[in-house]
Amino acid sequence: MRAPAFWNPPAGRFSPAATALAPLAWAYSIAGRLRRHLTRPVAVGVPVICIGNLVAGGAGKTPVAISLVRMLAERGLVPHVITRGYGGTVSGPLLVDTSSHSADQVGDEALLLAAAAPTWVARDRVQGARAAIAAGATVLVLDDGFQNPGLAKDISLVVVDASFGYGNGRVLPAGPLRESPASGLARAAAVVMVRTGGAGAKPSVGKVPTLTAQLAPTKASRSALQGAAVVAFAGIGRPQKFFESLAGVPATICAAHVFADHHRYTKAELAELEREATANKAILVTTAKDWVRLPPALRGHVSVLHVDLEFDDPAALMAVLAPALRK
Repeated sequence: MRAPAFWNPPAGRFSPAATALAPLAWAYSIAGRLRRHLTRPVAVGVPVICIGNLVAGGAGKTPVAISLVRMLAERGLVPHVITRGYGGTVSGPLLVDTSSHSADQVGDEALLLAAAAPTWVARDRVQGARAAIAAGATVLVLDDGFQNPGLAKDISLVVVDASFGYGNGRVLPAGPLRESPASGLARAAAVVMVRTGGAGAKPSVGKVPTLTAQLAPTKASRSALQGAAVVAFAGIGRPQKFFESLAGVPATICAAHVFADHHRYTKAELAELEREATANKAILVTTAKDWVRLPPALRGHVSVLHVDLEFDDPAALMAVLAPALRK
């Protein structure tokens, strides 16, 4: 789906649509609380670090998870990632193979994660965790699953987009929140506040420790796209962040097209985008997450704006994780 405009901050909070959906939001909140209260989490014997968020998509969980597993591997640990494989058909547990699996099978996020560390698609997180441990994992990074109580978590990091915050502040479907900030932050060891470009806003996180991180284009992408005329397109949770990053390279954006999150591109859509790029003497550019969803034969026609996430204080992150890693 494409996020409705009334989810955006701050005016959407009191929009007619958000107000009309408030009873459904209340029911959604109650259902989530009951599920967490009635489920007994299963411990699996190795540290489990959950990378979650409070909003539906676009906070930056996947870049945070990729950055984290690289840091853990540098410290001699063997991290494996567990993910639901949203948008894919596989229920798992399945170890993702980037050379043979497609986004249709395992989802786009799983393919990006698997390029950084062994990644398991598992609708049942406990089964996925046990499969990863049997394969040699010494620490598990749970990509999403913060609201899923099935697998016991040692540390939960809540990722917040500094510029979007909590959207209009309402719970699904009246707003983008999966649960109230008060409820979610009470279970978090720390918040990871992700900035894109400028300093961004500072959504309230109460007394929860806050780690800051910057999401920015890689040097290679800057070099390849600097000064280029581009036709940009994206089907992600917050496409505007992609367009802003591209403009900051800087590249000249001749046209920007927004598709629904996890959109499956057709050959006809790509052909139309190519015609537009040709007419503007421009190149096609998209995100890494969108690129893995393109028909394989057409990927060579599209450039990618690759991004990296860097923590401002990696030592502070490791200090938060230390109690779990000593397990």
